[in-house]
Amino acid sequence: MALPILDIAQIEQLNKSELVDAINWLIINDFEKLVFILYRIDVSEAKIKILLNKNNTNFAATVIADAILERLEEKKASRKKYRQDPSASDEEKW
Repeated sequence: MALPILDIAQIEQLNKSELVDAINWLIINDFEKLVFILYRIDVSEAKIKILLNKNNTNFAATVIADAILERLEEKKASRKKYRQDPSASDEEKW
């Protein structure tokens, strides 16, 4: 079963179960791509190591999926918080 993940937009469309399956596939078949995806999403290697050590009874793909989903939510919240009001004047935007 090939589960190609090409970009962050595709990852954002997956539910947690699909994301776990995709991550597991990447762990087994294309670990370099998984590392690249984690880098692009800005999930640190150190954080993943800590989470995997702390949750050694959980399936690694589930732990990684949770970290990805958490980071994507943080990014959404940050974008929402710092989004400029479109009705503001040019002077107010600066």
